[in-house]
Amino acid sequence: MNPIAKVFSAEVGGKTISFETGKLAGQAGGAVSVRLNQSLIFAAATMSSKPRENVDFLPLSVDFEERMYAGGRIPGSFFRREGRPSENAILTSRLTDRPLRPLFPKGMRNEIQVIMYAISADTETPLDVLAINAASAAVHISDTPWNGPIGAVRIGRVDGNFIVNPTFEEIEAGDLDLRVAGSREAILMVEAGADQVTEEDMVAALELAHKSIQPLIDVQEKMRAEIGKPKADIPLAVMDADLKARVLEAARPGLADLYEKAPSLDKAGRDELLNKVRDEVLASVAGEDEAMLGPVREAFESAHKAVVRERILNMGARPDGRKSDEIRPIWCDVDYAPMAHGSGIFTRGETQILTIATLGTPRDAQMIDGLTPQEEKRYLHHYNFPPFSTGEVRFLRGSSRREIGHGALAERALLAVIPDEKEFPYTLRLVSEALSSNGSTSMGSVCGSTLALMDTGVPIKAPVSGIAMGLIKEGDKYAILSDIQGLEDHLGDMDFKVAGTPKGITALQMDIKISGLTPAIMAEALNQAKAGRAHILDKMMETLSAPRPELKAHAPRIITVQIPVDKIGAVIGPGGKTIRAIQESTGAKIDIGEDGTVFIATSDGDAARMAREQVERLTESVELGRIYTGKVVRVVDFGAFVELIPGQDGLVHISQLDTSRVERVADIADVGDEITVMVTDIDSNGKVRLSRLAVLEGWTLEEARERDKPSGPRSGGGGGRGGDRGGRGGGDRNRGGDRGGRR
Repeated sequence: MNPIAKVFSAEVGGKTISFETGKLAGQAGGAVSVRLNQSLIFAAATMSSKPRENVDFLPLSVDFEERMYAGGRIPGSFFRREGRPSENAILTSRLTDRPLRPLFPKGMRNEIQVIMYAISADTETPLDVLAINAASAAVHISDTPWNGPIGAVRIGRVDGNFIVNPTFEEIEAGDLDLRVAGSREAILMVEAGADQVTEEDMVAALELAHKSIQPLIDVQEKMRAEIGKPKADIPLAVMDADLKARVLEAARPGLADLYEKAPSLDKAGRDELLNKVRDEVLASVAGEDEAMLGPVREAFESAHKAVVRERILNMGARPDGRKSDEIRPIWCDVDYAPMAHGSGIFTRGETQILTIATLGTPRDAQMIDGLTPQEEKRYLHHYNFPPFSTGEVRFLRGSSRREIGHGALAERALLAVIPDEKEFPYTLRLVSEALSSNGSTSMGSVCGSTLALMDTGVPIKAPVSGIAMGLIKEGDKYAILSDIQGLEDHLGDMDFKVAGTPKGITALQMDIKISGLTPAIMAEALNQAKAGRAHILDKMMETLSAPRPELKAHAPRIITVQIPVDKIGAVIGPGGKTIRAIQESTGAKIDIGEDGTVFIATSDGDAARMAREQVERLTESVELGRIYTGKVVRVVDFGAFVELIPGQDGLVHISQLDTSRVERVADIADVGDEITVMVTDIDSNGKVRLSRLAVLEGWTLEEARERDKPSGPRSGGGGGRGGDRGGRGGGDRNRGGDRGGRR
C-alpha cells in the first residue's frame, strides 16, 4: 500500500463502509474512494482558483461516470466505449448534487467540479448512496469552503423490518426503497419509492435514516481533522447591507400593492406588475449609475423574497390568495388522442400535463446496459418540458437532467400499481408533455399518467395522485403550503413531492434548504399532503373512476401460449425462419420468453387465433388415442410414414391402411397425400404406430390395440365390413377420386 494512503471506517447497519484517501489523484482538491462489500466508488472534488465572472449563481457541476469495467463488462455500443451517460448515471449525479449544493457558502462564485467513477461494482450493492458519501468526503477534506459533511444511507423494508443499506435483492423483495442524505442536524434530501407505505411508517424510516448517517459524518470529521487541507480564503459576492435595506424600503409599498391585486391575476399578469415594481425601484435607487443596476436587481430579489415570506407567515396570505392547504382548481380529460392507446389531460391551476400511453410487446422492453442487476424495463415513463410551457423561447437540445429526473419520479410513483407481466403481458411507455407550467409538473405527470393508464384499459391496482408541498420557516414560526406554485417553490425552504394511493405513499422526493426540520414538521407535512392527494384524486375520479374494461380497438391484444422450453427452437426455426413465416402469414407479432411463454400480439382476433394454432401445432406432442390428419411423407413396402405434427411422424402398417386387404401401399397412400389416422401405440423410444383402419371402423383405442397387436409383418387387412366404399377416393385424402381400389 502507498505509505501516505489513509483508511477510515464506519459501521452502518452492521456493515463496514471504508473511506480511503491519499493513494489516488494527488492533484485533485480532494480525492476519496468509498468501499462497501466489493463495490468501490472514487470521487474527486476540485475548485477553480478564481471566481467565475459575470454570474450570480454557484457554478457547481456534479457528474457520476458509469465505467463498465467496474462490472467486468465491455460496453455494448458500436464504439465499445462509454458514451452519453445512462439514465441511472444522470439520476445518481442529481441525487448527489441536491444535498451538496445548499451547504456551499452563499455568494460563492468559484467553479467547483465533483466527478465520481464506479471503479468496482459487485451487482449486489447499490452505488448511488456510496457516491454521495464519496463526494461529501472529497469536498470535506479539500480546500473548498463548505458547511458539510453529509452522510447518506438507503433504507429498505422486508417483511415489516427495516434494513439499512439493503442489497438489490432485498430492495426487490421489500416494499420500500428510501434514500436519505443529511447533515449532523437535519435531513437535506429524500428520494423514495414505495408500495403504498403509510405516512407513519415513512416517518419512522426517515428517523432511522438520520440516525444511521451519524457514523458516516463522524468518520468524515475524523478525516478532516487528520488529513484535511486548510480551507481557501476566497471572495464571496456579499450583498451590501445598507443597499439591501434601502431597496427593501423602496420596494415594500409596490410589492404590497402587487400582492393585494395578485389573487385576481394569472402568472403573466403578476409577472407584468412585478417587472413594473422592479423598474421603479431600479430608477429610484440606481438612478443613472449603470454600475449599480446589477447590485440593485439582486437586492430587489432579496426584498421580493422577504415580502412574500412575511405575508405568508404573518398574514397567512399566499401570492395567489389561497389558504395554506388549498388546492388550485382542477379539470381533467381522457381519450383526447384518437389513435393513441390511451391519453389523459390533467390541469391544476396554470400547470397542465398531457400524458400519452402506448402498449407494446415484451420485445419492446428497454434493454439496460449498466452496472445494476436490472437488464430490462417493461414500464417506461418519459417527461418533456418544452420552452412554451413557461412562455419562453430556447433551443431544443434533447432531454435535460431535470426532464430525466422528473420522468423517473413519475415512473417510480406508478410502479407499485402497474400489473404484473403474467397478468398484463405488455411493455408500457408513458410520455408526459408539460404543456403549461406553474408548479409541480412532475406531480401533474403522475396524475395525467394515472388517467392515461385507465383510459387505455390497463388494470392498475389503484389510482395514484401526487402533490407538491412547500415550507416557509423563520425561527420557530412556520407555514406548510399545499400545491405550491413556481414562486413559492423558488422563495420557500422546502420542495416536498408526495405521490400515492388512498392506501399509502408510492413515491417521495424532498429537498430542504434549511436545517432544523423536525420529525414533527415532517409528519405534519405528510399528513397535509395526504389530504391534498385525496382531494386531487376525487377530481380525477370525476372524469374516469376506473380502468376501462377493454383495451382500445386499435391497441394490440396479447395472448400467451406456454410451450415446453425444449420446443422453443421448433417455433423459432433455423435462423428464425419459422417464426418469421408465422408472423408474415398472420400479421401477428410474436415474442418468446426464455421460460417458454409465447406472446402473440395483434389487434386482429382471427390473426391471433391463426398464429396460436400454428404455434401450438409446432409444439404439441403426439397423444395416444388421438386422431390426426397428416401428410404421407414416405412410403415403404410394409406401410406409410405420416407426419402428424411438424418434426414427428408415425407408421401406418399396411395391415392398418384399409378395411380390406391391401396389396400395395401406394394404392391407398402415396407421398403427399393427407390421411386420417389414430395413434395406437408410442413405444419407449418414441416410435409411433398408427391405424387408418381404426378411424374407418370407428374403433376405440382399446379396440384398435386389441386388433393390432404388433406380432410381426402382416400382409392382410383386418377383415371387416369393407366392400361398399371406393378405394383411394376416400374423404380423408386430398387426391380425391372415385376410382375403385384393389380388393
